[in-house]
Amino acid sequence: MRIRRGTLWLAIAVATLLALSIVALLPRPVVIEAGTVRFGPLQVTEEDQAETRSHDRYVVAAPVAGRLLRVLLRDGDSVMTGQAVAALAPVPLSARERDEAAARVDAAAAAERGARAQLQHAIEDLAQARREDGRLRALVAQGLASIQALDQSRNAVVTLGMEVTAARNRATSADAELRGARAALAALSGARPADGTFLTVYSPAAGRVLRVLEPSERVIPAGTPILTIGDLAHLEVVMEMLSSQAVRVSPGMPALLLGWGGDQPLRARVRLVEPYGFTKISALGVEEKRTNVILDFVDPPGSLGDGYRVIARIITWSSPHVLQAPLSAIFRCGSDWCVFALEGGRARTRRVRIGHQSDESVEILSGLKDGDEVVKYPPNELADGARVSVQS
Repeated sequence: MRIRRGTLWLAIAVATLLALSIVALLPRPVVIEAGTVRFGPLQVTEEDQAETRSHDRYVVAAPVAGRLLRVLLRDGDSVMTGQAVAALAPVPLSARERDEAAARVDAAAAAERGARAQLQHAIEDLAQARREDGRLRALVAQGLASIQALDQSRNAVVTLGMEVTAARNRATSADAELRGARAALAALSGARPADGTFLTVYSPAAGRVLRVLEPSERVIPAGTPILTIGDLAHLEVVMEMLSSQAVRVSPGMPALLLGWGGDQPLRARVRLVEPYGFTKISALGVEEKRTNVILDFVDPPGSLGDGYRVIARIITWSSPHVLQAPLSAIFRCGSDWCVFALEGGRARTRRVRIGHQSDESVEILSGLKDGDEVVKYPPNELADGARVSVQS
């Protein structure tokens, strides 16, 4: 009896050791993070940095070279249409430049006199044609002239009338060119108006001064920008997008403006995708083809100004009821897309067909159903049929 009992205990010990050895040699479950396949809303967006700008921005520049007086306006000041914003003392011309400007005035004056003479000549020709037409009418009534001659006379009256109109237009144009040449000579030669004031630069539109580019008094060449004027009541958002992303955007698409400093995002809408692209160097030194996408505010812009930074998120597609899985669960298996689905504590490979995708979720067209659990961020050691342990 003692031997049998000892043998029994020995057999139990051996079996226990064998079972422990088998358990020890078995692969440990892979610790994974699980996600659930659910129905819900899905949005596909294109997001990038953008900035605000005035819809109508005007750059006021110097019409002539001269000494710019100190600009008294400051950034943010309001201006009205036609308000004086700067004053210039034109630089006197050299002898050669003055002779050239005077020659242009003489040429314009000669052209104006020639146009007036041509107009007078055309008027006299028209008057003579009308007299001839009157005499032919009397002769035709008496039977002394043919109808063909009367038709030719009428045609001459109409034709010469049109020549008088053309000559009058040429005379008007020549007179305008003469006045412009004289005004340019007066401005460029430093001539002052009758009241003794400087050459005044006026605001082309009502708005606010966005930036004074030349605040100090100095000599500037013609065409130098002096200040920028814009209407902050009509702001828009310009977004530089990669051309490969911009082709998925069309006017009318809704958008959200984030990161502008407020608690809630602002609604906007795409107004225009500009038809031309430009090359820009990225921070990594890579040449990128980009294009501007223009958005209009739907919500009031609040305290935003010109050139403020925002993050624009354009919604290119959306649906309120889509079967979707975490984007991190999808991986390539050959030419197909696959996931690891959880079945009885094991990971099983499933081929799926996907549709639209956002930054976090992907639309599932086939291969999964509502409520299925899948492995998120599948590790490299995970294989089909492997035991898994879901991380809490």
